[in-house]
Amino acid sequence: MNVHFKSATPDGAPLRELAETRTWFAMRRLTWLVPRAEISLSDINGPRGGVDKRCRVELRTHSAGIVQVTALACDWRTALKSALERAGRVLLRQLRRTLVRDRARLRALHCEH
Repeated sequence: MNVHFKSATPDGAPLRELAETRTWFAMRRLTWLVPRAEISLSDINGPRGGVDKRCRVELRTHSAGIVQVTALACDWRTALKSALERAGRVLLRQLRRTLVRDRARLRALHCEH
């Protein structure tokens, strides 16, 4: 799995290694399914503060399509953690739907013959 990191603010740039490590850890069981992950950090309000740290996770998969999740928090680590957790859940849900759909198609083909 290739992990690509983007940060629109200088405050987020030092978190590159943390973001890559956490992404690998969060997707450790699904790396065979996710050839590319993109992590983007941005600060919405700038220096004003508040719940303005945005983390966007985009997972590109072979069978489940593209999964995009965004999380907002007061700090970068929390936003990253939340986005990765949600991305994992969404990816598993899409994978299950794809498998169920494929099984139904196979059953329909088998019954026709």
